[in-house]
Amino acid sequence: MREPARVLGWADDGQHRLRQAVDALPEGSVTEPSALPGWTRGHLVTHLARNADALVNLLTWAGTGIRTPMYTSPDQRVTDIEAGAGRPLAEQRADLRESAARFRKAAEALSADAWAAAVVSGQGREIPASEVPWLRAREVWIHLVDLRVGVGMDTLPPDFAWALVRDVAGWMSARVETGTGAELAAEGYGTVVLGTPATGVTVTGPPYALAAWLTGRGGPQELRELRVTGELPDLPRWL
Repeated sequence: MREPARVLGWADDGQHRLRQAVDALPEGSVTEPSALPGWTRGHLVTHLARNADALVNLLTWAGTGIRTPMYTSPDQRVTDIEAGAGRPLAEQRADLRESAARFRKAAEALSADAWAAAVVSGQGREIPASEVPWLRAREVWIHLVDLRVGVGMDTLPPDFAWALVRDVAGWMSARVETGTGAELAAEGYGTVVLGTPATGVTVTGPPYALAAWLTGRGGPQELRELRVTGELPDLPRWL
């Protein structure tokens, strides 16, 4: 179980950087493309605001014991994003700021016991509420990069980037071809195994570069930082 206070710090740092980036956008830029296929910046900013509110639902569930899913229906997430994507930039900025404040307030209200309560993620997994701050931190930092505002994966805090490597590698291990994989290593952080690699198949580099490769967000700069030995597996698409 991750320590909520530490992970909330990552989420707060990412939210601060995100708010700075959105505040610096020129008028009209919400209709420009993000790095996600089919999504404008407006789609992405709206998604981040609604994600904060959806995670507030899980924190409310943990604190009250009353089942409060992230979304009321399978279609709500998509409908809400489409409905908000075209709003003026000023409205999007305010929404992003206010939804983040609601998330922080809900997290601060939880007791130690409530952090251990079981809730259900948007993918239908039962998780402890202590995982919710991680879901928010991951969402904020990754989509800050996707916003196309000149922020790359090298801006991720190293400890957060390594936690992301471990998280994504764990998810991918059951999804790469049987008998393939790699040992991932970052100096000062240790190693994590992806899949079932043959002896000697390794990828070594700083945490942010490993995270960039795994999440499909690596540009030439990040990928140059990696040292590869052996034949790498084909990675499944993540997020």
